[in-house]
Amino acid sequence: MKEFITPPEHIHFLAKKLFTDCGEIIDGSIAYLEKGGGGPTSLHTHEHNHLFIVVSGQARIELDGEVKIVNANESFLVNGKVPHSVWNNIEGTTVMIGISVKAK
Repeated sequence: MKEFITPPEHIHFLAKKLFTDCGEIIDGSIAYLEKGGGGPTSLHTHEHNHLFIVVSGQARIELDGEVKIVNANESFLVNGKVPHSVWNNIEGTTVMIGISVKAK
């Protein structure tokens, strides 16, 4: 919790900034990835970017030969033009928020 702070004039309140201006938000959803879950099964691309925020669990983002692990309380912005897919990386359920963002 060392990355969390208490903002001025708040009490019993911890916050961690997950992202700043990353473009215009198109839409957002919450996803529950069960053991072995994720997708798509083949890497894909598109014009918009994805901002993934892991609420609990751990996500594995596959990026055209590279792997990024995103833990709870972390986020990662995926460039939509880079082939990618996202998978649960734990034995339990991973909960994450996915936000589609127009590329800048």
